[in-house]
Amino acid sequence: MSRMMLSLILLTAPISHSLGVTDAETEIQLLIHAVRESGCDFDRNGTLYTAERAAEHLELKYARGKRYADSAEAFIERLATGSSWSGEPYWMICDGDKISSAKWLAEQLEGSRAQ
Repeated sequence: MSRMMLSLILLTAPISHSLGVTDAETEIQLLIHAVRESGCDFDRNGTLYTAERAAEHLELKYARGKRYADSAEAFIERLATGSSWSGEPYWMICDGDKISSAKWLAEQLEGSRAQ
């Protein structure tokens, strides 16, 4: 996890709790932030998108499907792993390596929790 992401966690945790934001919401927002800052390409239904566009898409899916994501794991499984329209999985392409978004996000989540 980057120092910037760790700083973000430490700075937003007290604010999040005072605003009634759950730990799950904080973790989900950190995952979306990790996508945005990744510099990776995002393959959605065979079309490549920038990390910024991928994060915007995940934010939209979360906003519309928040009731299905009561944990970061549920967010990954139910909203961030593939297209609900086509059924095709999402892929992260980082430095030429292609990895499923499910695996990439799970690794990010594990890393953030290990801090």
